[in-house]
Amino acid sequence: MQTVCVCGDKLRRFDAVSFFGSRVSFPSARVSFGAPRRSRVLSMVVKRSPKRLKYTTASRFTKEDGLVYIEADPSASDSWKLEPIVNMLKQGAVGVIPTDTLYAIVCDLRSHSAIERLRRIKNIEASKPLSILCHSFRDIDKYTAGFPRGDGQGHANLFKAVKHYLPGPYTFILIASKELPKQCIRFGTSAAKYASRKNVGVRMPDDAICQAILKEMDAPLICTSIKFQKEDDWMIDPVMIADTYGPEGLDFVVDGGVRVAEPSTVVDMTKMPPKVLRQGKGPILQWMELEDDQKTDVDKDLIPAGI
Repeated sequence: MQTVCVCGDKLRRFDAVSFFGSRVSFPSARVSFGAPRRSRVLSMVVKRSPKRLKYTTASRFTKEDGLVYIEADPSASDSWKLEPIVNMLKQGAVGVIPTDTLYAIVCDLRSHSAIERLRRIKNIEASKPLSILCHSFRDIDKYTAGFPRGDGQGHANLFKAVKHYLPGPYTFILIASKELPKQCIRFGTSAAKYASRKNVGVRMPDDAICQAILKEMDAPLICTSIKFQKEDDWMIDPVMIADTYGPEGLDFVVDGGVRVAEPSTVVDMTKMPPKVLRQGKGPILQWMELEDDQKTDVDKDLIPAGI
C-alpha cells in the first residue's frame, strides 16, 4: 500500500509496508504529540506482488510526517505492522483502530492529555462517560468492581455467564474502581440520586487486530465510536475516517477493512437483573432484561460514548 500525505505545501509519498518495518523505533526526545499540524490525508491502495513486500529498517518517522495510515490484515497475521501504533499510543497518541463491531478512536487510559484530545476530536461533553477496551478479565477487575459473582443468598454468579461471551460484541456498564482516571467516568446526571454513581462501559472485542494492540499495551485503551460529523450515522470506511477526522487531530489510522454498521449491545450490570440499554450486535441473553422503548433521561445518559 502507498499513502500520499499532503502536509501544507509538501507532497509526501511512502510505502506503508516497507516504511513501517518491524524495527521502527521512536526516540522519545523527538516524538511529540502536541497540537498536530493541520493536514489532509489521501489514501490510495496499490496492489503489489507479495514477493516485493520485505522487512526493512526504514527511516524513523516523526509526527511532522502527518497522519500515519497502516493497512493490516483482519487476521492480524502481519501484526508486526502494529508495533509503531503501540509505541505511539504509549507516548500519548490518539488514533483509530478496528474492533469486532465498529471502528473506534482510542488513546492510552493513563494519558490525561490524550483523553482530553480524544474528547475534543469527537466533541464529546465532559459529562459523557467513555468506554475502555480491555485485553483480559484481569484488566476489568483492576479498573472496575468486576462482575457480580454471587453471594450464596440467591444472587446469581453472572461472572460465569459473562465469561462465555467475552471477547464479544458487548459493552458492559460496571462500577468504576479508584484505578480508573476521573476523566473516564460519569459523575452523575442532573438527578440528585444518581450524582454519586461512577460507572464505565467495558469492552473486550473479539477482533484480532484490536487484541494484538491491547496485548502489547500496559493498560486498557479509552475508546469512543465514530460517526459522520453532521449526520447520526456510523462511519465504517477507514479511508473516509482518515479524510474526515485526520484534520481534526488524529495521529494514526489502522485500516482493517470496511466494517458493518452495527454497534455493540450495551448492558447495565449495576442493576439486577442486568438491563439492556441498547440492542446491537450481541444477542440478548436469558439473564438480561430488555429495556422498553421509553428510556428515561438517566438511562440514556448511562450509555457510554462507546462502540
